[in-house]
Amino acid sequence: MTTWTPGWTTKPPGEDDRVLAIAGDIVLKPVSGWLSPWRAVSSFVSADTGVVYVGQLDGQAVYVTEADADAMKGGVEAVPLRDAILMMEEAPADMLGTAFQVHQWWRDHRFCGRCGRVTGLHSLERAKWCDACGIPWYPRVAPCVIVVIRRGDYMLLARSSRVKRHYFSLIAGFVEPGEDIEAAVAREVKEETGLDVSGIRYQASQPWPFPHQLMLGFFADYAGGELILQEDELAEADWYRPGELPPVPPATTIAGKLIRAMEQEITGRGM
Repeated sequence: MTTWTPGWTTKPPGEDDRVLAIAGDIVLKPVSGWLSPWRAVSSFVSADTGVVYVGQLDGQAVYVTEADADAMKGGVEAVPLRDAILMMEEAPADMLGTAFQVHQWWRDHRFCGRCGRVTGLHSLERAKWCDACGIPWYPRVAPCVIVVIRRGDYMLLARSSRVKRHYFSLIAGFVEPGEDIEAAVAREVKEETGLDVSGIRYQASQPWPFPHQLMLGFFADYAGGELILQEDELAEADWYRPGELPPVPPATTIAGKLIRAMEQEITGRGM
C-alpha cells in the first residue's frame, strides 16, 4: 500500500525525482505506474510551464508539470483525471487530486490578481508572492456541501443534467459567502429539489479536484415539500430504498460513501 504525504518546498526536482505529467485535465500516464523521472519528462516541458513540488509518495519527492501531450504520446497513456479517480481502483487518488489542485494554483497565480505583476514564491509556505502589493496568493479551496436526504426507509437520489455518466448521486453545491454549512445544505436542497430538510448532521469530507473543492458530506431528514427539480441542475430524482438503488458513484467518492452509509443506517447494519 502506498503512502502519500502532501508537502511543500521551493527546491527544484533532481533528475531522479518523480513527476506527474499532465495536459489540461489529462494524466500522461507512463506504461508502468503514474510517475516518470524528471529526466524523462523535462524535455517535453516549456519554460513557461514550470514544475512544482506537491509531496512525497512512499518517501520519494513528487512534482507536477504540464507537458506536451503530442510529443509524449508514444510513451504514455492519456487518462482523464475523472476516469482515474472514478474508475481505476489502483489510481493514487489522493496524490492525483493534490497535484492537479496545486498545478491549477501554480498556473492561475503566475500574475498578481490585484496589480497584474509577475508573482514569485513565498519563502516559507506554499503561496505565490507579489512584492509590489505585499500579499500572498494561496491555493484556492472552495467548500461545497453534499447531502443524503432520508425519508423513512427511503433516500433521495438524483441524476445531474450536466454529467454524462448515468449515475444517480446526491444534491450538492457551493457554500456562499457569509453562509454556514448547515444553511448551505438547506438552501441547496430547496433550490434544486423544492424540499425542506431538518436534522442536518455532518458525516465526512473529501478533497475533490474539479477543480478545487472540499466536499463536506451530510445526512439530513425530509421535512416537507414536493419534488420540483431545478432543470439546469437535475435531469431526474426519486426516492429509493436500500437494495433497490439505481447505478450510483463508486465507494471511492464521497457521494458513494454517503449513499452506502445511509443504506447501513436505514437497515440498521451500521449501528
